[in-house]
Amino acid sequence: MNDERNDPAEPLSELFTPNPGTSNANPEGIGFWALVAEDFRSNGSDWGSQGFWTLFWHRFGNWRMSVRPKLLRAPLSLIYRFMYKLCQVLCGIMLPYTVRVGRRVKLDHFGGMILVAQTIGDDVIIRQNTTFGIADLRNITDRPVIGSGVEIGAGAVIVGRVHVGDNAVIGANAVVTKSVPANSVFAGIPAKLIRYRDPSEIRQTGI
Repeated sequence: MNDERNDPAEPLSELFTPNPGTSNANPEGIGFWALVAEDFRSNGSDWGSQGFWTLFWHRFGNWRMSVRPKLLRAPLSLIYRFMYKLCQVLCGIMLPYTVRVGRRVKLDHFGGMILVAQTIGDDVIIRQNTTFGIADLRNITDRPVIGSGVEIGAGAVIVGRVHVGDNAVIGANAVVTKSVPANSVFAGIPAKLIRYRDPSEIRQTGI
């Protein structure tokens, strides 16, 4: 009998709906400064953390969209665009504000991160030289959805309309072009299922 987990169902289409960037898409239920403080703790409580500063300006980029009218928001947008580019130059991390980013995300190490996903869930760890993005220039809105509790190894590439399920592990230098079931370990080029995780391996999240 085939294990149904090897054939993950196509995620709901709304998961792949691009964020138009016209509203504040920061996580609900937490204020801006509380969210920043949580990001600070998640990234080692280190003021020098490139991951923390990239997340800070990402959160700022979203928060500014709650400022009305547009005329009042204009100087905030100028600040955001400048700092967004500075994060790319100094931190080596590209994370547009239109990417929906959950809580307690850790950008572990830094450099070479191109994080153009539709969504990045809660409690995700992303390591250096990681790429999220499109797989085909003909489908420029087909970007990955990263579930909660996911761990992504250095050098991983996740591209196209793929859903990485909750608590999955993507190995270092893996190339993911198909959806990944929850609680699984994928590695290789192209990435393939290695095994399913024992519940004892899965770190506690949401704390």
